[in-house]
Amino acid sequence: MSGRATATIPTLVADDEAPALDELLYLLKSFPEIEVVGTATNGPEALARIEELEPDLVFIDVQMPGLDGLSLIQKLHEHKAPVPAFVLCTAYEQYALEAFRMEALDYLLKPVTRERLALTIERVKRTMLEPEPPPAPAPPLRKVLVKAGGKNLIVDASDVIYARIEDGVITVAATTVEGESHFKTLEELQASLDPAVFWRPHRSYLVNIHRIREVIPWFKSSYQVRMDDRKGTVIPVSRVQTRRLKELFRL
Repeated sequence: MSGRATATIPTLVADDEAPALDELLYLLKSFPEIEVVGTATNGPEALARIEELEPDLVFIDVQMPGLDGLSLIQKLHEHKAPVPAFVLCTAYEQYALEAFRMEALDYLLKPVTRERLALTIERVKRTMLEPEPPPAPAPPLRKVLVKAGGKNLIVDASDVIYARIEDGVITVAATTVEGESHFKTLEELQASLDPAVFWRPHRSYLVNIHRIREVIPWFKSSYQVRMDDRKGTVIPVSRVQTRRLKELFRL
């Protein structure tokens, strides 16, 4: 498809029978969502018009001279060309199964009625005009990979005490191991973990708030936090994060 973000759907209509083509064009005028950008009266012409106009939707007769509708869809796939959505029109029911195998959006039997066409347009609108729901955020990682001693060790995220970045390298300190992370930035590591548990007290550190052992008052109303690793690592709290620290521990 052309991917144009508009309120209407650029549409091509192809049929080798002039009365059927004219009738479908007339019916489509009742639907303001449909913008007919071109027509075709045989298969090769339809293929050329699709490549030229790049419509988002094509109503096409199954049986047409030169190239039938199903073969046209197949040819577009083979050429790896942009493939619009297709609604196949025919007087014969036996093509329905093949039509849906080709992932046609709908299948209309001639003569097309306005009532049946309205159902097709509703399906088209749901598929092409209504916004897609935003993807659900990925669940927080429950396991974290730590490279230590030439091994790729897996630790529970809850066992991660803190992480720091220095000279572009992220070090993860966990309950039983300390080593490098495969993440390139602390932002990426933080985004993969539970935001209710992991906090950035300083641009160079990410800490597990459940593993803070002590809050240490520092000069000029600033603070440090001591972690509960074996070293009792002390981590600075930036001035902009002091408010968050006070909220966490109701200081």
